[in-house]
Amino acid sequence: MMTNQSKNYSQKLELRVDWSDIDSFGHVNNLRMMRYAQSGRVEYLSRIGLMQMHETEQKGPILAAISSQFLKPLFFPDRVTVFSKVEGIKNTSFKLLHEIYNSRTELVAKVEDVIVFYDFRKGEKQYLPDKIRKKIQQIEEAK
Repeated sequence: MMTNQSKNYSQKLELRVDWSDIDSFGHVNNLRMMRYAQSGRVEYLSRIGLMQMHETEQKGPILAAISSQFLKPLFFPDRVTVFSKVEGIKNTSFKLLHEIYNSRTELVAKVEDVIVFYDFRKGEKQYLPDKIRKKIQQIEEAK
């Protein structure tokens, strides 16, 4: 069942499980599960303006670390819901958490990203801009 914790997530993204997501064992491949989390990540980063900032200023997000916990197999045909939220903003980075549920509202995976704000021209991490911090706070407080 969907946990009370998922209700505390600030973003919900629904995706379809495609036939091509299935591996030779008949369930969704673990790498595809990471791609579902990536979809949630990119959606969130776009909402806070980091994807757009990369295009205009050559500053934006890099994925510094990712960890996952696979809890149940996922099969075709199905739909998944990816819940995402930011937890733990630091000087140059923040943690983005994801929970992935199947259509029966069973938790199938948890993914944790560490996102670093990066200046691609200088080739170094930078302090997370105040406008991005404020946008994250707005999104997270609106849950």
